Amino acid sequence: MSTAEETAGGEAAAWGEVTPDAARRLLIAAVEAFAERGYHATTTRDIAGRAGMSPAALYIHYKTKEELLHRISRIGHAKALEILQTAARREGTATERLADAVSSFVRWHAGGRTTARVVQYELDSLGPEAREEILELRRRCDAEVRAVIEEGVAAGEFDVLDVKGTTLAVLSLCIDVARWFNVHGPWTPDEVGALYADLVLRMVGVK
Repeated sequence: MSTAEETAGGEAAAWGEVTPDAARRLLIAAVEAFAERGYHATTTRDIAGRAGMSPAALYIHYKTKEELLHRISRIGHAKALEILQTAARREGTATERLADAVSSFVRWHAGGRTTARVVQYELDSLGPEAREEILELRRRCDAEVRAVIEEGVAAGEFDVLDVKGTTLAVLSLCIDVARWFNVHGPWTPDEVGALYADLVLRMVGVK
């Protein structure tokens, strides 16, 4: 499966809130281009060409290339936060909720790896104001996982000496899946999610 096929098929549903259709096509094209070439190597002409549109048409919907990246990052990080909040705040023990959070977060990074690579690894390409907005969403993601780990420590479920450092390690482990996951590889997103959930529970000292 090519990047374009994956994005246009398996990942297009992630952009349902982007309207009109032309704006959504341009955004999906930008995701493909940024993932393949990197933000700085991609031109607005590249993006418009992938969307089957003229460069001039792009500016009707997005003032700059950075605006496209900002919107991609904002929507992607909002989805990541939603995934973590849903798992972290459901009923159950801290162990169950941490496992759910990790497996869900990993599945998102594996199943939508093209989008996730752009969302997670192009942050430094944003300007200061846009970057700060995305960093705040990242801090909220961190807070959701950290709260579950803290609850697990307080309840005696986890044996963790450094909650902040462990939270960073857990999130980094999950995010890195977008870098290496291959749809033609030996694992499905569900299998990787289950594996990482088990690894993280071992990391926090669950027996």
